[in-house]
Amino acid sequence: MVSVSSIIAITFVLLLTLVGPIAILLIYGLRHKKQGIWSAWGLGALGFFIMQVIIRLPILSILSLSPAFLNFANNNYIIYALLLAFTAGLFELIGRYVVAKIMAKNLSYSRSVAAGLGHGGIEAIILVGVSYVNNLLYAFMINTGMLDSLIDQLAMSADISPYIQIKNALVGTPAYLYLFAGYERVLTVVCHLAMTLIVCYFVAKKQDIKGILLCLGMHTLLDTGAGLIPYFIPTTGANATLGYIAIYGFLTVMAVVSIFIIIRIRKRFTSIPG
Repeated sequence: MVSVSSIIAITFVLLLTLVGPIAILLIYGLRHKKQGIWSAWGLGALGFFIMQVIIRLPILSILSLSPAFLNFANNNYIIYALLLAFTAGLFELIGRYVVAKIMAKNLSYSRSVAAGLGHGGIEAIILVGVSYVNNLLYAFMINTGMLDSLIDQLAMSADISPYIQIKNALVGTPAYLYLFAGYERVLTVVCHLAMTLIVCYFVAKKQDIKGILLCLGMHTLLDTGAGLIPYFIPTTGANATLGYIAIYGFLTVMAVVSIFIIIRIRKRFTSIPG
């Protein structure tokens, strides 16, 4: 059985990542009427969706079918993690930069924030929110016995191992780990907002290269840390607690730095001539 506390945590994270981004858009859009918030959010979301979901992730999926690629990833994990971090930063940077250039004639602070919320919000919806819908459905199926019935029906004709893995994962995962996933997504959205603001601010100042390099460096650092910290300090086994402290501590520091960047850019954006 999936515990009640786990179901509550799953539901909370689902609402946070699926409903939260839309609620923030509505609130921000209503507070900044006639400032192009809706279109800016849509452009930011589209920039992420095209560069990551349509282009980068399918490329990685195709590469993962290659034994040579998998062998390289397994035997050179640190280099592999660095490449993943760099390409994620690069592809998302391209999306951010194109969006900033499209909005260049009306590149206000509020529109830049909306683009950042769109970028981070659509990622939260696609990568976490949708998967937590599945988690909640499977938790319901487990607790009502429907999943066991399905496994029994498929046992003689299909591979049931994926369903067993899903069941074991949902039953064995404590509630606080689901909440950590929600916390991680909040931190990530804050970082995405800061990185989008960096690009938009320097595009507005006509210092595109500076914004590009700063954003790419920050994104690569963020994803490298998130990828390598669990490698050196595993979040399983005897040092699991230390691993979680390390990874979420790192993400929290990055989010705090991002908040500082957001505040600094807000103060400076109004001084840009245009």
